[in-house]
Amino acid sequence: MAAAAVSPGALRRLVAAARAARAHAHAPYSRFRVGAAVLAGKKAHAGCNVENASYGLTTCAERNAIAAAVLAGARRVDAVAVASGTDDPTPPCGACLQVLAEFGGPDLPVVLAGARGEVVRTLGELMPHGFGKAFLGKGRRG
Repeated sequence: MAAAAVSPGALRRLVAAARAARAHAHAPYSRFRVGAAVLAGKKAHAGCNVENASYGLTTCAERNAIAAAVLAGARRVDAVAVASGTDDPTPPCGACLQVLAEFGGPDLPVVLAGARGEVVRTLGELMPHGFGKAFLGKGRRG
């Protein structure tokens, strides 16, 4: 299913929401603060990374933004913005890419915002061979 076209203005607002969310990140261990925002319909839902002393319990900004969208009733997202403090934009981790794939197709726009600028990629460019529901039940034996 093709993603709806997202206007440049909507992407700018999404990046602004991701940058604002980054300011709320709880990153006392890595100091790597990330904010994310997803667009679902005409509404942006933001999240930030929340670290934990038990590192495996840390949650990423992208997954928290998806959770906020799901809480609001969204089941599909139209665009994503991720803001980090690195000079060059930082892409989502593999786990976040997989979660994004659950709610958007390979043509999902993903705006990566770093301290020195932004770049737009698609989910398919960042994760070209993602696992999805199409694989469930295919060729299953016993």
